[in-house]
Amino acid sequence: MSFDQFALNPRIAHGIAMAGYTSPTPIQAQAISKIMNGADLIGLAQTGTGKTAAFVLPILHKLITGPRGALRALIVAPTRELVEQIHEVIQTLGAKTGLQSTMVFGGVNIQQQIKELKTADIVVACPGRTLDHIGRKTINLSRVEMLVLDEADQMLDMGFLPDIRRIITRLPKSGYQKLLFSATMSTPIRKLADAILQNPLKVQVDTIAPAQTVSHAFYPVSQQLKTQLLLALLKNTPRETILVFTRTKHRARQLGEKLAKAGYLSTSLQGNLSQARRRAAMSGFKSGKYQVLVATDIAARGIDIADVSHVINYDMPSTPEAYIHRIGRTGRAERSGTAFTLITSEDKQMVTAINRTIGNPVQQCTVEGFNYRIPAPAAGSKKNIRHHAR
Repeated sequence: MSFDQFALNPRIAHGIAMAGYTSPTPIQAQAISKIMNGADLIGLAQTGTGKTAAFVLPILHKLITGPRGALRALIVAPTRELVEQIHEVIQTLGAKTGLQSTMVFGGVNIQQQIKELKTADIVVACPGRTLDHIGRKTINLSRVEMLVLDEADQMLDMGFLPDIRRIITRLPKSGYQKLLFSATMSTPIRKLADAILQNPLKVQVDTIAPAQTVSHAFYPVSQQLKTQLLLALLKNTPRETILVFTRTKHRARQLGEKLAKAGYLSTSLQGNLSQARRRAAMSGFKSGKYQVLVATDIAARGIDIADVSHVINYDMPSTPEAYIHRIGRTGRAERSGTAFTLITSEDKQMVTAINRTIGNPVQQCTVEGFNYRIPAPAAGSKKNIRHHAR
């Protein structure tokens, strides 16, 4: 299968070549033709499956003909990092189309956004700043032909549902195409889809199982020894590109500082950082300046790095779907990856839920030579194996 089957405009084909795409991913193969045919669509896929291009390519194809200099496609995403990532994809794939894309999010000067909104064909935006522009009457949604809600599950988790509904009331009453992409299909997501989509088609890829390229295991430990065990894991792990997840932004900051003091090239990504510092953390991680990035789920949502070698869950995620999403940040682009999750006695129910979702018990491991002075109750699978660096 190739991108030729979609009969995309030749100027878009140039962007596909620039991006280095060779053949469509499963989500692209399923979604692109349906979107090009004008259908409303629900796309269920994890980050890293190519879903951004799955909606960007049809948007570019549709907008390349028709009027310019008016907002015709609105893409709403939960975080600034994801907005930037989507914008970069548009810039690459649409390099020869002449279409103008701009970003809208908080934490930066609004005046530049106001200027760019006057001529933008595509706007990639966070909900809150979009409402700011609506209130200022500096964004015109009356000519929107396509709406994309990306990472809809995260937007709902972050409390953006009222904002999304308010934005939709400012869009045309009918006649525009609506696309909703999410990693999970929870009841709230289903209700949102029922409320805004018209007879949507549904495509689904890899939402209930980890990728086969990812090896993953649980590491039981007492709460008091989590940081020490993390350091032991890092010591036994090649210093490549390691993403560490925490539950809170406070812990992400503290843990990043502790790892730096321990001699690791580390930084943190969390909501309290200024936009400049967030960008510095992201670019430093991508370039190799930092080997370890400690992040919360929300802050890390926009991370799109193909060569993350290891994911470590310092804190257990809140749902099995979030677990699969997290560990899916490694083992991408046909590379192999490894994921470690530290579990305590408090995580027993989630361990059971993850095992049930995956369909078999996740292996439980110990780190050779680590002093487990305070025993951590095991949960789920009883199998213990020794950890060896890959």
